[in-house]
Amino acid sequence: MTLPPRQHDILELARERGYVSIDELAQAFAVTPQTIRRDINQLAEQGLLRRTHGGAASESSSTQNTAYSMRAGQMRDEKQRIAAAIAAQIPNHASLFINIGTTTEAIARELLGHKGLKIITNNLHVAAQLSAKADFEVLLAGGTVRSDGGIVGQAAVDFIQQFKVDFALVGISGIDEDGSLLDFDYQEVRVSQAIISNARQVFLAVDSSKFGRNAVVRLGSVALVDRVFTDTAPSAAINRLLAEHKVHLDLV
Repeated sequence: MTLPPRQHDILELARERGYVSIDELAQAFAVTPQTIRRDINQLAEQGLLRRTHGGAASESSSTQNTAYSMRAGQMRDEKQRIAAAIAAQIPNHASLFINIGTTTEAIARELLGHKGLKIITNNLHVAAQLSAKADFEVLLAGGTVRSDGGIVGQAAVDFIQQFKVDFALVGISGIDEDGSLLDFDYQEVRVSQAIISNARQVFLAVDSSKFGRNAVVRLGSVALVDRVFTDTAPSAAINRLLAEHKVHLDLV
Protein backbone atom coordinates (compact mmCIF):
# COMPACT_ATOMS: atom_id res chain seq x y z
CA MET A 1 0.00 0.00 0.00
CA THR A 2 1.43 3.36 -1.05
CA LEU A 3 0.60 6.27 1.24
CA PRO A 4 1.05 10.00 0.61
CA PRO A 5 4.37 11.12 2.14
CA ARG A 6 2.79 13.03 5.06
CA GLN A 7 0.50 10.15 5.99
CA HIS A 8 3.44 7.75 5.79
CA ASP A 9 5.41 9.98 8.20
CA ILE A 10 2.42 10.31 10.55
CA LEU A 11 2.11 6.54 10.66
CA GLU A 12 5.83 6.11 11.37
CA LEU A 13 5.69 8.66 14.18
CA ALA A 14 2.67 6.93 15.73
CA ARG A 15 4.42 3.56 15.59
CA GLU A 16 7.58 5.01 17.10
CA ARG A 17 5.90 6.93 19.93
CA GLY A 18 2.71 4.92 20.41
CA TYR A 19 0.62 8.12 20.44
CA VAL A 20 0.72 11.44 18.55
CA SER A 21 -1.44 14.51 19.09
CA ILE A 22 -3.11 16.52 16.35
CA ASP A 23 -1.51 19.74 17.58
CA GLU A 24 2.04 18.40 17.52
CA LEU A 25 1.52 16.87 14.07
CA ALA A 26 0.08 20.11 12.70
CA GLN A 27 3.12 21.97 14.00
CA ALA A 28 5.59 19.36 12.76
CA PHE A 29 4.17 19.32 9.21
CA ALA A 30 3.22 23.03 9.08
CA VAL A 31 -0.41 22.30 8.16
CA THR A 32 -3.75 22.97 9.85
CA PRO A 33 -5.24 20.67 12.50
CA GLN A 34 -8.11 20.00 10.09
CA THR A 35 -5.64 18.62 7.54
CA ILE A 36 -4.13 16.31 10.16
CA ARG A 37 -7.59 15.13 11.22
CA ARG A 38 -8.33 14.17 7.60
CA ASP A 39 -5.04 12.27 7.39
CA ILE A 40 -5.77 10.45 10.65
CA ASN A 41 -9.31 9.60 9.54
CA GLN A 42 -8.02 8.12 6.29
CA LEU A 43 -5.35 6.09 8.08
CA ALA A 44 -7.90 4.88 10.62
CA GLU A 45 -10.30 3.82 7.85
CA GLN A 46 -7.50 1.64 6.48
CA GLY A 47 -6.94 0.10 9.92
CA LEU A 48 -3.46 1.57 10.25
CA LEU A 49 -4.14 3.94 13.16
CA ARG A 50 -6.64 4.25 15.98
CA ARG A 51 -8.33 7.63 16.41
CA THR A 52 -8.29 9.01 19.94
CA HIS A 53 -9.43 12.25 21.55
CA GLY A 54 -7.02 14.85 20.22
CA GLY A 55 -4.76 12.52 18.29
CA ALA A 56 -4.06 8.99 17.15
CA ALA A 57 -2.46 5.85 18.54
CA SER A 58 -0.64 3.02 16.87
CA GLU A 59 -3.00 0.13 16.18
CA SER A 60 -1.18 -2.33 18.42
CA SER A 61 -2.15 -5.90 19.23
CA SER A 62 -4.92 -6.56 21.74
CA THR A 63 -2.81 -9.36 23.24
CA GLN A 64 0.50 -7.55 23.84
CA ASN A 65 1.16 -4.21 25.47
CA THR A 66 3.46 -1.51 24.10
CA ALA A 67 7.04 -1.71 25.39
CA TYR A 68 7.60 0.00 28.76
CA SER A 69 10.17 2.46 27.40
CA MET A 70 7.66 3.62 24.78
CA ARG A 71 4.75 3.84 27.24
CA ALA A 72 6.84 5.99 29.57
CA GLY A 73 7.14 8.67 26.89
CA GLN A 74 3.53 8.63 25.70
CA MET A 75 1.09 11.37 26.81
CA ARG A 76 3.68 12.68 29.24
CA ASP A 77 2.07 16.09 29.83
CA GLU A 78 -1.41 14.57 30.20
CA LYS A 79 -0.14 12.01 32.70
CA GLN A 80 1.53 14.77 34.68
CA ARG A 81 -1.71 16.76 34.93
CA ILE A 82 -3.66 13.65 35.94
CA ALA A 83 -1.03 12.81 38.56
CA ALA A 84 -1.12 16.29 40.05
CA ALA A 85 -4.93 16.26 40.23
CA ILE A 86 -5.00 12.91 42.02
CA ALA A 87 -2.22 13.79 44.44
CA ALA A 88 -4.15 16.93 45.40
CA GLN A 89 -7.02 14.70 46.59
CA ILE A 90 -4.85 12.56 48.88
CA PRO A 91 -4.57 13.80 52.48
CA ASN A 92 -1.43 13.48 54.56
CA HIS A 93 -1.16 10.31 56.68
CA ALA A 94 -3.41 8.31 54.30
CA SER A 95 -2.95 4.65 53.37
CA LEU A 96 -2.70 3.80 49.67
CA PHE A 97 -2.50 1.02 47.13
CA ILE A 98 -0.65 1.94 43.92
CA ASN A 99 -0.60 -0.52 41.03
CA ILE A 100 1.51 -1.03 37.90
CA GLY A 101 1.69 1.67 35.23
CA THR A 102 3.53 4.72 34.00
CA THR A 103 0.66 6.99 35.07
CA THR A 104 0.70 5.64 38.62
CA GLU A 105 4.46 6.22 38.64
CA ALA A 106 3.78 9.87 37.79
CA ILE A 107 1.33 9.99 40.71
CA ALA A 108 4.01 8.60 43.03
CA ARG A 109 6.33 11.47 42.09
CA GLU A 110 3.57 13.98 42.89
CA LEU A 111 3.03 12.40 46.31
CA LEU A 112 6.58 13.14 47.46
CA GLY A 113 5.38 16.45 48.91
CA HIS A 114 2.97 14.66 51.28
CA LYS A 115 3.58 13.59 54.87
CA GLY A 116 3.20 10.30 56.67
CA LEU A 117 1.81 8.15 53.85
CA LYS A 118 1.62 4.37 54.04
CA ILE A 119 1.93 2.86 50.56
CA ILE A 120 1.39 -0.74 49.51
CA THR A 121 2.43 -1.40 45.91
CA ASN A 122 3.32 -4.06 43.35
CA ASN A 123 5.34 -1.56 41.32
CA LEU A 124 9.12 -1.52 41.86
CA HIS A 125 9.46 1.97 40.38
CA VAL A 126 6.83 3.37 42.75
CA ALA A 127 8.48 1.70 45.74
CA ALA A 128 11.90 3.09 44.77
CA GLN A 129 10.55 6.63 44.38
CA LEU A 130 8.49 6.75 47.57
CA SER A 131 10.92 4.93 49.86
CA ALA A 132 13.18 7.98 49.59
CA LYS A 133 10.84 9.81 52.02
CA ALA A 134 11.83 9.04 55.61
CA ASP A 135 8.30 9.60 56.93
CA PHE A 136 6.67 7.25 54.37
CA GLU A 137 6.13 3.57 55.05
CA VAL A 138 6.41 1.59 51.81
CA LEU A 139 5.43 -2.07 51.58
CA LEU A 140 6.29 -3.99 48.41
CA ALA A 141 4.38 -7.09 47.32
CA GLY A 142 6.32 -10.26 46.62
CA GLY A 143 5.92 -12.33 43.49
CA THR A 144 7.20 -12.56 39.94
CA VAL A 145 9.02 -9.41 38.78
CA ARG A 146 8.35 -8.37 35.18
CA SER A 147 10.78 -6.44 32.97
CA ASP A 148 8.76 -3.23 33.48
CA GLY A 149 9.09 -3.38 37.27
CA GLY A 150 5.62 -4.79 37.90
CA ILE A 151 5.20 -7.59 40.44
CA VAL A 152 2.51 -10.18 39.74
CA GLY A 153 1.39 -13.66 40.75
CA GLN A 154 -0.52 -15.32 43.56
CA ALA A 155 1.96 -14.21 46.21
CA ALA A 156 1.26 -10.58 45.27
CA VAL A 157 -2.50 -11.17 45.43
CA ASP A 158 -2.21 -12.81 48.86
CA PHE A 159 -0.08 -9.93 50.14
CA ILE A 160 -2.52 -7.25 48.95
CA GLN A 161 -5.47 -9.06 50.52
CA GLN A 162 -3.99 -8.59 53.99
CA PHE A 163 -4.77 -4.85 53.92
CA LYS A 164 -7.70 -2.44 53.87
CA VAL A 165 -6.62 1.04 52.80
CA ASP A 166 -8.07 4.51 52.31
CA PHE A 167 -7.34 4.89 48.60
CA ALA A 168 -6.43 2.73 45.61
CA LEU A 169 -4.65 4.66 42.84
CA VAL A 170 -4.88 2.51 39.75
CA GLY A 171 -4.08 2.68 36.05
CA ILE A 172 -5.42 0.54 33.22
CA SER A 173 -4.40 -0.23 29.62
CA GLY A 174 -7.77 0.32 27.99
CA ILE A 175 -11.45 1.11 28.54
CA ASP A 176 -13.97 -0.42 26.15
CA GLU A 177 -17.09 1.43 25.01
CA ASP A 178 -19.16 -0.87 27.27
CA GLY A 179 -17.18 0.36 30.29
CA SER A 180 -14.96 -2.72 30.65
CA LEU A 181 -11.54 -2.04 32.17
CA LEU A 182 -9.01 -3.95 30.06
CA ASP A 183 -5.41 -5.06 30.43
CA PHE A 184 -2.93 -7.45 28.84
CA ASP A 185 -1.63 -9.63 31.70
CA TYR A 186 -4.04 -11.93 33.53
CA GLN A 187 -1.75 -12.04 36.57
CA GLU A 188 -1.55 -8.25 36.71
CA VAL A 189 -5.34 -8.04 36.54
CA ARG A 190 -5.67 -10.43 39.48
CA VAL A 191 -3.53 -8.13 41.62
CA SER A 192 -5.44 -5.03 40.48
CA GLN A 193 -8.74 -6.73 41.32
CA ALA A 194 -7.46 -7.40 44.86
CA ILE A 195 -6.32 -3.77 45.15
CA ILE A 196 -9.74 -2.43 44.10
CA SER A 197 -11.59 -4.84 46.42
CA ASN A 198 -9.61 -3.76 49.47
CA ALA A 199 -9.76 0.04 49.17
CA ARG A 200 -12.37 2.40 50.57
CA GLN A 201 -12.06 4.72 47.55
CA VAL A 202 -10.73 3.87 44.08
CA PHE A 203 -9.24 6.55 41.82
CA LEU A 204 -8.67 5.53 38.19
CA ALA A 205 -5.93 7.43 36.36
CA VAL A 206 -6.40 7.12 32.60
CA ASP A 207 -5.21 9.37 29.79
CA SER A 208 -7.49 9.83 26.79
CA SER A 209 -5.52 7.45 24.55
CA LYS A 210 -6.82 4.54 26.66
CA PHE A 211 -10.49 5.10 25.76
CA GLY A 212 -11.47 2.60 23.10
CA ARG A 213 -8.12 0.80 23.28
CA ASN A 214 -8.33 -2.98 22.98
CA ALA A 215 -6.74 -5.41 25.42
CA VAL A 216 -7.59 -9.06 25.95
CA VAL A 217 -8.09 -9.37 29.75
CA ARG A 218 -11.13 -7.87 31.47
CA LEU A 219 -10.55 -6.53 34.99
CA GLY A 220 -14.17 -5.54 35.58
CA SER A 221 -16.49 -2.60 35.00
CA VAL A 222 -15.66 1.06 35.36
CA ALA A 223 -18.47 1.02 37.94
CA LEU A 224 -15.89 -0.48 40.35
CA VAL A 225 -14.15 2.88 40.71
CA ASP A 226 -15.24 6.03 42.53
CA ARG A 227 -13.50 8.67 40.42
CA VAL A 228 -11.99 8.76 36.94
CA PHE A 229 -9.23 11.29 36.28
CA THR A 230 -8.50 11.98 32.61
CA ASP A 231 -7.43 14.77 30.26
CA THR A 232 -10.31 14.76 27.74
CA ALA A 233 -14.00 13.97 28.05
CA PRO A 234 -14.72 10.36 27.03
CA SER A 235 -17.40 9.27 24.58
CA ALA A 236 -21.10 9.82 25.24
CA ALA A 237 -21.55 6.09 25.93
CA ILE A 238 -18.88 6.05 28.63
CA ASN A 239 -20.15 9.33 30.07
CA ARG A 240 -23.61 7.75 30.43
CA LEU A 241 -22.10 4.75 32.23
CA LEU A 242 -20.20 6.98 34.63
CA ALA A 243 -23.34 8.97 35.41
CA GLU A 244 -25.44 5.82 35.80
CA HIS A 245 -23.03 4.34 38.35
CA LYS A 246 -22.34 7.68 40.06
CA VAL A 247 -18.63 7.62 39.13
CA HIS A 248 -17.24 11.15 39.38
CA LEU A 249 -15.37 12.36 36.27
CA ASP A 250 -12.42 14.70 36.85
CA LEU A 251 -11.16 16.44 33.69
CA VAL A 252 -7.70 17.95 34.06
